[in-house]
Amino acid sequence: MAHIAIRDVRKSYGKTPVVHGVDLDLPSGTFAVILGPSGCGKSTLLRMIAGLEEISSGEIAIGGRVVNQLEPRERGCAMVFQNYALYPHMTVAQNMGYALKVAGVPKAERLAKVREVAKLVGLEDFLDRKPAHLSGGQRQRVAMGRAIVREPEVFLFDEPLSNLDAKLRVQMRVEIRRLHRRLGATSVFVTHDQVEAMTLADMLIVMNKGVVEQIGRPAEIYNRPRTRFVGSFIGSPAMNFIEGRIVEPGLFRFDGNKDIAIDPAAGRDFVERSAALGIRPEAVELVPVDVPEALVATVDFIEELGAGRVVHTDIDGLSFAVATGAEAEYTPGQPVGLRLPASQLHFFDLTSGLRLDAEPSADRRAAIATAA
Repeated sequence: MAHIAIRDVRKSYGKTPVVHGVDLDLPSGTFAVILGPSGCGKSTLLRMIAGLEEISSGEIAIGGRVVNQLEPRERGCAMVFQNYALYPHMTVAQNMGYALKVAGVPKAERLAKVREVAKLVGLEDFLDRKPAHLSGGQRQRVAMGRAIVREPEVFLFDEPLSNLDAKLRVQMRVEIRRLHRRLGATSVFVTHDQVEAMTLADMLIVMNKGVVEQIGRPAEIYNRPRTRFVGSFIGSPAMNFIEGRIVEPGLFRFDGNKDIAIDPAAGRDFVERSAALGIRPEAVELVPVDVPEALVATVDFIEELGAGRVVHTDIDGLSFAVATGAEAEYTPGQPVGLRLPASQLHFFDLTSGLRLDAEPSADRRAAIATAA
């Protein structure tokens, strides 16, 4: 196990910056997940930790040792890639033991270690097969076994489940979490899939456009997103947003004359402030249209999800999703009332996207200033 410290790490390709001053502390034994959309810099950051990409500035330390100038093989990391990266002419056993062979480990010791790890990842009956005769899930297990057999200080996963079907992805998520619990090594997992991130992470790191938007436990980030981007990216269906203005401590107004009651304590410091009001679809209540303080909407269409459904509504041209139980019955064109509990509302600055009651971090302030 090893602590990973990342200090003001930046990466540019030519004059184009892609990672903007990232600072992270990943305690020894942590399972950290870096989550973000394509092109946000998450895989670049992972590859800089591994030594596969040079950093433009900053410092990366693994286990208290600065590794900026070290080759990948000297960093104590093992990486699992999206495309498996197996040798097609080698058997499972040969693929898993290749790094040990190169390191000069005696054959008997090497085979014993391979068998031990193969049992750990459920491949003891496939050691004589070649990759072409394995399923996608089995190939990914080989890739993980090849990493485990080296007994690294750090595991790095670069979207390893993207090529698997939905059922296998769920199964592999469970297996990866179990392996982490057994091995206890510090792990960094990159994904664009929020379900993978929420189910795997001890520490969740949300990135966007080369900037770390928020760091925390999954439930903390879900319940209290630091930025509008985080609120919209985490959660399915996505968070609803209404742009307007806090006209008094207990009142938010949009479209000139539509009012939503808010927590007076939450709005007291932001009177006359323009903002985006956010609320998660599962927090919205469907009520009769004549209920006081209900917003009147029209049912647009309905998504059936088996255990529940998502009712997509329209508020004078504004799309608004409501997650509700399977027993609810609604039809397109039907008028409905929407009640937005004040305790479930979030408010974000329209310019910076930052939560109104949060102070921007140094890297966030710099990114906002650069964008302006």
